[in-house]
Amino acid sequence: MKPNDLKVVAFDCDGVMFDSSRANRAYYDHILQHFCRPPMTDAQFAYAHMHTVSGALAHLFEDSDLLVEVRAYCRELSYMPFIPHMVIEPHLKELLAFLRPAYGTGIATNRTNTMARVLEVHGLTDYFDKVVTASDVHNAKPDPEQLLVLLDHFQIEPLQMLFIGDSELDAMAAQDAGVPFVAFGNPALEAEVHLQNLGQLKRLLTT
Repeated sequence: MKPNDLKVVAFDCDGVMFDSSRANRAYYDHILQHFCRPPMTDAQFAYAHMHTVSGALAHLFEDSDLLVEVRAYCRELSYMPFIPHMVIEPHLKELLAFLRPAYGTGIATNRTNTMARVLEVHGLTDYFDKVVTASDVHNAKPDPEQLLVLLDHFQIEPLQMLFIGDSELDAMAAQDAGVPFVAFGNPALEAEVHLQNLGQLKRLLTT
């Protein structure tokens, strides 16, 4: 990573900007309960936490006929009651304040129609120049399309952006986009840099 060449820092949402494990577990367990299913296992949660809602529901409900009904129910189910369960990363706002306006900031997330409201509730809307969700592309992560959209928006080369993520899907997307990857809270991932908190990135960029 060469800070002098860096122009944009992009973030995954869940597991990086927020600890959203309680919120997402509550959301999917609510759906399962509504359809008289037991709560998620740890393995089911690990899958659901990384993938799009559509992908997670297909994983949780293998019966295709029931899945149609589940998806119809979810279209009417508001995520709003679950957003307060999301815990913002303690150093996020400090890092964003440091980055702007010297660096562009973006989000590449497999969230869909909940992302704007999440940013609004947590006072983050004005901190990001470009937000790309799974709804904005044909292919969600691990496909690199979201990162390619960010590169095109900022009119930069792949090596001029960092992408901070916490999952194998994030790492794969970054690799295929040619973007340097920063692993957050997951030392098992192959990455340019590993972080345990976002405050560490500020220190790296100022040394």
